[in-house]
Amino acid sequence: MSAIDDLPPLREVIATHGLSARKALGQNFLLDLNLTAKIARQAGELSGSDVLEIGPGPGGLTRGLLSEGARKVLAIEKDARCLPALAEIGDRYPGRLQVIEGDALDIDPLAHLTPPIRVAANLPYNVGTELLVRWLTPPTWPPFWQSLTLMFQREVAERIVAQPGSKAYGRLAVLAQWRADARIVMSLPPGAFTPPPKVSSAVVHITALPKPRFEADASVLSRVVAAAFNQRRKMLRAALKGTATDIEDRLRAAGIKPTDRAEQVPLEGFCALAREVAKG
Repeated sequence: MSAIDDLPPLREVIATHGLSARKALGQNFLLDLNLTAKIARQAGELSGSDVLEIGPGPGGLTRGLLSEGARKVLAIEKDARCLPALAEIGDRYPGRLQVIEGDALDIDPLAHLTPPIRVAANLPYNVGTELLVRWLTPPTWPPFWQSLTLMFQREVAERIVAQPGSKAYGRLAVLAQWRADARIVMSLPPGAFTPPPKVSSAVVHITALPKPRFEADASVLSRVVAAAFNQRRKMLRAALKGTATDIEDRLRAAGIKPTDRAEQVPLEGFCALAREVAKG
C-alpha cells in the first residue's frame, strides 16, 4: 500500500511494466509518493482547477495531484511504455485523468482543459526550459495558466529567480519576473530520483500577474534581452549594436550606461530600453 492511495508503490509499478528510465527522454523518476504529494500541494488549491502535467512517467506526481483533489489532470506522455500504468491510475480516479500520447512541444492542451488551469510537472530535462519560455511568452496576457509548479535542475531553477548582479541572472529571470512571481519552494537531492541525476533539483512555483510589472512590447523585450545576454560579457553598446543604429542614445534614454553589462540591468531597465527601441 502506498501512502496516498490504494494503488501499488511506484517501484512495484515500474517493475510490473518494465519502466526503466530512458536517458534519451530526459527521464528521472521520483518514486516517493509522499514527495510527489508534497509537490502537488505546492501548486495550491486544486479542487476547482484542471491541471496540465507534462511527462508523467509512471504517474507519481499524477497520483499526488489527483489525491490532492485536482478536478482533472491532463497528462501528456511521449513514452508509450508508461500508458498502461497511467491507465491504472485513471481507473482508480474515474473521469478525472486524461492521457494524451505525444510530444508536449507539438500538442495544444487547451482543447482538453477548462479554466482555471494550473500546470504542474516534473519536466523532462531535455524540454523543460523550452516549455517554460513558451508558457512565459504567450501572444496575449494573462496566459491560459494561473500558476506553474515545475521541477527543474537546481541550476535552471536558480536562473528563474535570480536577481541582477548575479551570474545566474539572465533571460529566464527577466521573462519570468516581468509578468509573474517566481520562487523556489522545494529542493530535492539526486538520491530522491531513479536513476539519480548528476545534479540536485528544485521545484519553482510561478504565479501569473494580472498585467506586466512594467510596460513593454513583449516581442521587443524578448529580442533585446536575448541579444544582451547572448553576449553577456560584452558592454551593452557592443552586445546590442544590431538592435538599433543609435543604441547608445537609446540606452542613455532608458537610464542605462552603455558600458554596463546585461547582468547589471534590472527588469525595469530592460523594459525601459524595450520602449525606447520600439520607437523605431
